[in-house]
Amino acid sequence: MSSQKPYSFFQSVERSFDKAAKFTQWESGLLEQIKACNSIYSMRFPVKMDDGRIEVIEAYRIQHSQHKTPCKGGIRFSMAVNQDEVMALASLMTYKCAIVNVPFGGAKGGIKISPRNHSAYELEKITRRYTAELVKKNFIGPGIDVPAPDYGTGEREMSWIVDTYQSLKPGDIDSAGCVTGKPITQGGVRGRREATGLGVFFGIREVCNMEPVMAKLGLKTGIEGKTVIVQGLGNVGYFCAKFFREHGAIIVSIAEYEGAIYKADGINEEELFQHRKATGSILNFPGATNLAKNGDALELACDILIPAALENVIDAENAPNVKAKIIAEAANGPLTPEADEIFVEKGILVVPDMYLNAGGVTVSYFEWLKNLSHVRYGRMEKRFTENMNAHILNQIEGLTGKTVGPKDKEFIMHGAEEIDLVHSGLEETMINATREIMEIMEANPTIPDMRTAAYVSAINKVAISYTELGIFP
Repeated sequence: MSSQKPYSFFQSVERSFDKAAKFTQWESGLLEQIKACNSIYSMRFPVKMDDGRIEVIEAYRIQHSQHKTPCKGGIRFSMAVNQDEVMALASLMTYKCAIVNVPFGGAKGGIKISPRNHSAYELEKITRRYTAELVKKNFIGPGIDVPAPDYGTGEREMSWIVDTYQSLKPGDIDSAGCVTGKPITQGGVRGRREATGLGVFFGIREVCNMEPVMAKLGLKTGIEGKTVIVQGLGNVGYFCAKFFREHGAIIVSIAEYEGAIYKADGINEEELFQHRKATGSILNFPGATNLAKNGDALELACDILIPAALENVIDAENAPNVKAKIIAEAANGPLTPEADEIFVEKGILVVPDMYLNAGGVTVSYFEWLKNLSHVRYGRMEKRFTENMNAHILNQIEGLTGKTVGPKDKEFIMHGAEEIDLVHSGLEETMINATREIMEIMEANPTIPDMRTAAYVSAINKVAISYTELGIFP
């Protein structure tokens, strides 16, 4: 039995980085700078609980890279939070932002608590105290470091953060930009909720439209008719299922922690969501077959498998049984490095999480821009566009003597709302990132997989930023 210790999360990220660095021309000192976490803030602070006892809270904020500012990354509330995990997630944020051309450095935050074990009032006190600690050390601000929601946090926590920041920084006109993922009323942006799932859809759709890639996998181009399995019916899994189904894919199986179901003619995610709400389980969904274990869904035959929930669900043990042609990593780290190697050998295409689930940070970037500009997207041009389109349509109808149908007329005259512009910007971002990664693979056929190509893309972009800053010659 091997005595070698397993890699920590941060060491695994470094391992992937080193694997990709061999395919670049940058010198070792610059590569070491890109890998290193620039600033690590580990804190302990006391909070009085509802029952009167004092609890000392362990928390972190880590800024991996300032090659672009501000830094960007979520805050998670979890008992699994530790310095190594936050360092790894911060570094992945650097690479993720670089790949999708979002001009942020990478950061991440974490508070070691279980949200379920605390009242809303306790969570508010912990969040506000954490924010105050970040302000003290200049680790938060619209031009410094911009947190966002992550595991265990959401709009509520972000509104506490922005309120605390504003109370400590009175008169900062751009203070709403100190955090993203806020409620719409507090400066949030429409389209943030579905952003990750929609980004996954846009990325996979672009891959499926690439004829050489599909031919290699023995598939037809396009999304329509492809069989899809989704693991997880949370926010990301739900929207992945929704967008794939709406564009003609067949969702044959969905898995959750309580079990998995299979339905050959397709599952409607909203009907399943309502069934689960009513019964407490996805099992016994009308017309579907229950599977013995939730892990069985991962091993069913399908065109696209979307792990959208937990880390490390596919490892050396079950990877040989996976029959999907494409694996779309909607979750963070659903495959182990050993599973990656098995899929390369089997000719299964893995579309990596580090760019595929970047929809969240992309739309967070749009929210930050909205906060700095102090105007809602579409407000300035929506009515002008509608009036202009109506005028053009009237002229065409007058010249041709033909009338456009009411549905087409409504579509043509429509001026872009905020959500239309956000979805359009996200689509552009994911298409460009997919093409860039594929071009890197085409230019260097020795690159083994898309994950390595994605790292190469990220390393090149960060390295260019450092050299242009004059830090490295």
